[in-house]
Amino acid sequence: MCDPHVIETVKRRMLSRRDLFRASAAGAAAVAVGGGLTARPVLAQPASRVIDLTHTLRPDFPTYFGTPQYSAEQIFNFAEHGFNLKELSINEHTGTHIDAPLHFAADGMSIDEIPVEQLVCPLVVVDIREKAAADADAQVTPEDLRAWIAAHGPIPAGACVAQLSGWQERVMGDGFRNADEDGVMHFPGFHVEAVQMLLEEADVAGVGVDTLSIDFGPSADFITHYTWLPEGRWALEAMANLDQLPPTGATLVVGAPKHQGGTGGPARLIALL
Repeated sequence: MCDPHVIETVKRRMLSRRDLFRASAAGAAAVAVGGGLTARPVLAQPASRVIDLTHTLRPDFPTYFGTPQYSAEQIFNFAEHGFNLKELSINEHTGTHIDAPLHFAADGMSIDEIPVEQLVCPLVVVDIREKAAADADAQVTPEDLRAWIAAHGPIPAGACVAQLSGWQERVMGDGFRNADEDGVMHFPGFHVEAVQMLLEEADVAGVGVDTLSIDFGPSADFITHYTWLPEGRWALEAMANLDQLPPTGATLVVGAPKHQGGTGGPARLIALL
């Protein structure tokens, strides 16, 4: 880390530059107002609603293996050092996160290799809350996908197809992992035949779930992961707030991490309507 004298010099320079920027910004604002223009940037195609599909990551967030996968240590603090800095320890597959193809493939794309144009896409929401309420082991099936298509039309090219099971209501309780006395978890996911249908009949970039895994809880072979990811597709797990979205019409922005050779990582997911 920097020598304290160096830090103090940098801070003084930052303050002088900040004053300059403030003066420049004030001048620009005056010009904008005088010319009848808004000082705030305008999106080319503004969204009427922006919805966060991300859970806040915290040390006690439930994990697939049941043990903590995230920690943060305060290394520098403002009172003593004039700035805040934390050192993080994070499992790639914790919290709201993305699975890269490499996660379940010997030579699949790593997280930094996923084309960025795949990470902004139409979002399809398949609502299975009714059957998930009746059966914790419910899965998205080809029949669910066909019913969605019958009601809303073809799945858009390059879309992410997301499962809405209502599981986020359990997120900070034991019911999210929903493990029985033998340690077997019970929560919804994608049936392997559903992802096979998406591979064969639709041009889909990714799938997503509001649970811990795209394979349903009791899975012992991860067949959905092994079928989907090696085909160059990605997956999102532990999505939030899907119940605030319509079945179709939203655009998903996947704020994926970009670390070399990564198999996935925590992601900020944003829906635009």
